[in-house]
Amino acid sequence: MEDARSESFAEFRTSFSYGSRNDLNFKFLKSLPDDVAAEFFRQLLESLGDQYDSGDVTALIDLAIDAQVAGYAPLPDVPPSMHGMDDGPFTALRVPLDEATVGLLNTGGHFVEGDDPQPFGVEAMSQDEAIARISEFLKDTPELSEIPADLPSDRLRTRHGGYDISSALEDRNVTFPADRLREAVERNRIAATTDTFYSFPGATAQGRLRRELPGWLGRIESQAADVMLLVPV
Repeated sequence: MEDARSESFAEFRTSFSYGSRNDLNFKFLKSLPDDVAAEFFRQLLESLGDQYDSGDVTALIDLAIDAQVAGYAPLPDVPPSMHGMDDGPFTALRVPLDEATVGLLNTGGHFVEGDDPQPFGVEAMSQDEAIARISEFLKDTPELSEIPADLPSDRLRTRHGGYDISSALEDRNVTFPADRLREAVERNRIAATTDTFYSFPGATAQGRLRRELPGWLGRIESQAADVMLLVPV
């Protein structure tokens, strides 16, 4: 019988990012040094043992979030990303918030059932295929989907190769808080929402995205929003 090839710890931790153990919740492990990742697993197992008695998974979740922050935070000796921004232009709100019309733009890859953007010309692309083709998405021109603000939850579809969409499928408000905005209208926190919300998959070519922005802005500005809620995913 042929011996199985031994696997290094580095190969193990990187396998969670588009590898043999792909899990987009833990793809940050690829960015952690071996010693930091090893300490994360040690603490994870220790905390898991504690949960046998308490049944409280909060510590597990907090541990994973802290590790994500460490994995995605830029290292001190790494030059700033060309896509980063130190600051942004400030625009004062023209009306009080309770008199404002609020729009929504997110990068979660949402679209309306029956209006699939069909990336690469593929009809009904599955989430698994989107994950497998992430490198192609990162080089392609994004598509901005228009979503009616009053769209029922069961008609919203989600596909994105860059994050685990399971929470978004369970509750769309995790990434697309349309229901929360409608509740804000009912509570007189805001005056209204725009008729149309927008979404696109944020894992996309940044250069091509910049070329699309002028046309997108024209479409978005036609909604006459006083405020745009931007939800990155």
